[in-house]
This record gives sequence, structure tokens and C-alpha cells, in this order.
Amino acid sequence: MKKLLLAVAVAGIAAMPIVAQQHDQHKADPDKKVAGGGTLPTGWKSRADSGSLDDVKVMPMGGGIHFMSGSAGIYYKPTDKATGTYEARATFTQMQPAAHPEAYGLIIGGSDLEGAGQKYTYFLIRQDGKYLIKRRAGDQTPTIADWTDSSAIRKPDSSGKMSNALAVEVGKDKTRFLVNGTEVNTSDTAQLDASGIAGLRINHNLNVHVEGFAVKSR
Repeated sequence: MKKLLLAVAVAGIAAMPIVAQQHDQHKADPDKKVAGGGTLPTGWKSRADSGSLDDVKVMPMGGGIHFMSGSAGIYYKPTDKATGTYEARATFTQMQPAAHPEAYGLIIGGSDLEGAGQKYTYFLIRQDGKYLIKRRAGDQTPTIADWTDSSAIRKPDSSGKMSNALAVEVGKDKTRFLVNGTEVNTSDTAQLDASGIAGLRINHNLNVHVEGFAVKSR
């Protein structure tokens, strides 16, 4: 009887939807509490996916911005708004490996970022050498490019750090996504949220330093 119950339990787990299994895994990796959080550099705003800004420590450091995140969220300055053809770029240094591959990168085309109808496109990488491109449309996140391996992404070195320069070049018809100067994806600009505020996205439980964030016309 015990063997029969075990077999049923295993079968039940295997039959669970992948989303449900991933959700359970996420619950096993809760947002960490970060001491000294709750403030942002002058001019910056934030929106957490859940939790609050109290779980994130953001501070200017060495000409860049340093993030120690508990909760995941986006960070932006309302003045960093761009339309037409432009580029957004920054260099991200993950200071130490995360317990799980957690993502970070750029957002473009942000609008209603404090409201229920928030929209933006995000371009992220993570420590296992994969990148992702998605849109945020309210509570929906349609996929442009699912997690994809790229040799252009530098993985952690012997010290545990990894540093990668990300760029999004928005053109009239096509938008290019680059890592360390190498194009990893090209998408139709019309399929993206491209006009609006550019900024950063840092997922949860990360220690990331960002330098050279800039938005400029092309």
C-alpha cells in the first residue's frame, strides 16, 4: 500500500502544470531582507513586482548605481524618455552568483509605470548565459524571445563576478538587442513598446552594480 501511495504521489507531481511547479519553486526562494533599504538616488523612481522598496538597497557607487535586491522591480527616471530612433545601454556587473539564475537588464518604452496599465519592453540576462525579451502590459507579460543561450554573455569568472554591456538600438522598422556589442536578437519595432521611459530591471535576491546607463537619440 505504501508503494502504491508513493507512486500516486510521484505521478501527481509529474502531472502538475509546469507553471505550478515553478511557482512552488519560487515560494521556496523568498525575497531576502536587505538592511538599509528603502531609498533611491535623487531623481529615480521604483516599482516592485511585489513586496516593497524597503527590501531593496540602491546607492550611488563609483560613478554607477549599486543594487542589493530583496524584491524584484524596475528603476527609472521619468526624464529618461525617448521616441523615434534611439538607444539605451548600460553595463551590468553581477557581484556574486545568486542562489538561482536571476535576471536583470534594461527596460524601454515605459508608460503608466505607476498605474495599473503599466507598459514596457524588457531585455534581461542571467548567470547561466541566457537572455530574455518580453513586454509588460498591465498584468500580462507576452514573450518576444524566450530564454535563449548566447555565447555573447560572459558568465561568472573565477571570482564569481560577471560583467556584460547591454544595449537596445531602436530603429524605425527594426530594434536590435546587443550583449557586449554582439547582436543577439532583432525584432520588429512595431511589436514592441518602444516609445517611452527607459530604465533598469533587477529581479530579486541579486547584488548588481550598474554603470554607464544612458539613453540617447541615434
